[in-house]
Amino acid sequence: MFTGIIEEVGRLKSSSDGQIEISCSKILDDIKIGDSIAVNGICLTVVDFGENFFAADVMPETFRKTSLAELNRGGAVNLERALKIGDRLGGHIVSGHIDGVGKILSIRPEGNALIIDIAAENFLLRQIAAKGSVALDGISLTVVDADSDKFSVSMIPHTREVTNFKNKRVGSPVNIETDVLAKYVDRLMNFKASETINKNFLEANGFL
Repeated sequence: MFTGIIEEVGRLKSSSDGQIEISCSKILDDIKIGDSIAVNGICLTVVDFGENFFAADVMPETFRKTSLAELNRGGAVNLERALKIGDRLGGHIVSGHIDGVGKILSIRPEGNALIIDIAAENFLLRQIAAKGSVALDGISLTVVDADSDKFSVSMIPHTREVTNFKNKRVGSPVNIETDVLAKYVDRLMNFKASETINKNFLEANGFL
């Protein structure tokens, strides 16, 4: 479990044979095999570490469902260690389970902040609401607005400077994790439809 408050920006050192190595420093404090670290919002398990790096196994499903496969060697990644009991919850509850990948449509200044528009699939937008929470590449952000084909967030200069959004441009992919409560509400709202589908399946296969 994470909070969406990025601790450090690391760099992809290597990626091969289902394993990645990340160059970093701060998050190596007290690190051990089996620890969970969010890499661009993706919860990964430490399988090896050394001076200024750690390694994690990455399943094919993770490469398919996140932007990790598009990351080049040397690419910047947001890093956060798992939440400790008793820590301040500065962001919101983030599981590290990516729901989908969006794309940056625009980045525009507004006062001392940046408004960032993100294109996303419909099933993700159902779970994103204005003034709600969303995690982008593991960063806890507040939703400014949500439409039928996109949503927007506001980002203060500090957040951009200390995360990989410093390198983001229009067209850049972003990992999206919607709020956990939104997932359950969406499930409840659509449960009747799935219940009918399940009943039809049972009847067709002679279970009813």
